[in-house]
Amino acid sequence: MTAPIFRRLADLRALTSEWTRKGEEIGLVPTMGALHQGHLSLVEAAKAGCDRVIVTIFVNPKQFNNPEDLAKYPRTENEDAQKLAPYGVDAIYVPEPEEIYPQGFATTVSVAGLTDVMEGEFRPGHFDGVATVVAKLFLQTQADRAFFGEKDYQQLMIVTRMARDLDIPTEVVGCPTVREPSGLAMSSRNLRLSSEGLDIAAHKNRIMRELAAALKDGAPFDPLAAKAEIDLLAAGFTQVEYIQQRCAETLEPLTHANRPARLFAAAWADGVRLIDNIPV
Repeated sequence: MTAPIFRRLADLRALTSEWTRKGEEIGLVPTMGALHQGHLSLVEAAKAGCDRVIVTIFVNPKQFNNPEDLAKYPRTENEDAQKLAPYGVDAIYVPEPEEIYPQGFATTVSVAGLTDVMEGEFRPGHFDGVATVVAKLFLQTQADRAFFGEKDYQQLMIVTRMARDLDIPTEVVGCPTVREPSGLAMSSRNLRLSSEGLDIAAHKNRIMRELAAALKDGAPFDPLAAKAEIDLLAAGFTQVEYIQQRCAETLEPLTHANRPARLFAAAWADGVRLIDNIPV
């Protein structure tokens, strides 16, 4: 049985206020739809840790710096509801745009520092859009805990800092990246890859793991990163935007893995921009 779908904040609030009065803990899984097993793993984590679970589906225009990318983003609400049915979520919130950004909306949430690097450098304004909509969803749903995948690790760090800095009483929970058998990180963007593109994309995780293994042994980053970029291009990627090693806590760049570190990469294959990260 599919969960009830709410489109108006007032209707959702009537439900969540009742849950809160009963002392029930509310879990939130924010998504933009086109659900895959990565999203569903977050739903499983929320179900295991909370009394009630809300999944939100909202393709947020403020986090797309490329209008063409926004237009191409898959909208699959009916299929998403069917995928969620076996998990017994309590509500699916699919707000109309005016419920998130009413007429005259003039506020932007911006997290300094963490948003200026990697994805922030190549997608200006993206994380302001993310922080703004996530702050709204935290407050609209009255969530006690919110579940995010480590696949978007920089986003995870940003929303964690945002909630902490603004005293929003929602605990941000990071969950492991879910991967295809090939190692490719599951992503809604994978739907746009051809079979040849999927074959090319599968090389990325292998190349990143080889790089991480060498870095773990103390090798310097720059020459190994240059080789990894050559390997990605040889595998069929058309452009490598960045390969970076950063501190897992602060996201500051590291030349050596002398503390907990993560490896981040963004590259294009088959006309699709793919990101990934792994621990070193």
